[in-house]
Amino acid sequence: MMNMDLRRSLSFMKIDNLPVITPENNEFLLCFKINSSQSQSIEPDPACFLENLLFMGQKIEDDPAHEQVELPQGHYLFSQFRADAVLSRDEWLDLAIEQQKDGLWERNKLSDLLYIRFLYEDGAFVTQIFRDYFNI
Repeated sequence: MMNMDLRRSLSFMKIDNLPVITPENNEFLLCFKINSSQSQSIEPDPACFLENLLFMGQKIEDDPAHEQVELPQGHYLFSQFRADAVLSRDEWLDLAIEQQKDGLWERNKLSDLLYIRFLYEDGAFVTQIFRDYFNI
């Protein structure tokens, strides 16, 4: 885990369904609302952690005909995992929970939003976890 200062928002076209992620179809963003009671817990319950999916987006050329969603510029706790395949929901959820534990241990105030970015680069699938925070 590291702290990241994202200086420019990343824009995506809003989509309703997440397709199979392949090297050719390779960059997506998910945004989840985290259950408020779980979002500040050092031992959150994985079964109750996520409240609902707020949006999904796919990186494509700018298209004004489609609704845009974004990962806003800001300060984030950031984790990344590279693999030969896309991580499953349980795998990236475990990463997000570990990131939360580390962030709370460092006395950060974490937001209730979780961003998951999937991409393919340099011959590997990459899962990135973003969680905006405030210093206490």
